Amino acid sequence: MEEADPARAAEVARDLRVTLGQLLRRLRAQSEGGDLTKSQSSALGRLERDGPTTATELARAEGIRQQSMAAIVAALVDAGLVAGAPDPADGRKTILGLTEEARERYRSGRLAKEDWLTTAITATLDPAELEQLAASIELLRRLAGS
Repeated sequence: MEEADPARAAEVARDLRVTLGQLLRRLRAQSEGGDLTKSQSSALGRLERDGPTTATELARAEGIRQQSMAAIVAALVDAGLVAGAPDPADGRKTILGLTEEARERYRSGRLAKEDWLTTAITATLDPAELEQLAASIELLRRLAGS
């Protein structure tokens, strides 16, 4: 495979970063963010993606101190978004997971984002451009996986 021109790659990288940032901000605006902090949203998102875990493992995954994660978890529990259950393998540990309310927020948020994106694609792109966009998704997946 022929290697891409580094100067052109740098130009495309800048444009892609800016454009993806704009798109992500528009998508975030489509769903109810609530009044969660960035740290709380990040921890909640990790639980949604990776599944139930302990606060210690969550802190490690998020790269923060256990004491900081304890405060984040307490706020999420108070908000009814996270619940803990004893670890069946070690009763001294608590396994944290999303509540049904949190799962519903994720479902409705995703639907709102996909509805907005579908409408924007339909209103903005012609059929050929839609196919170009579809083809670029695999390229973006490869970049994300590198």
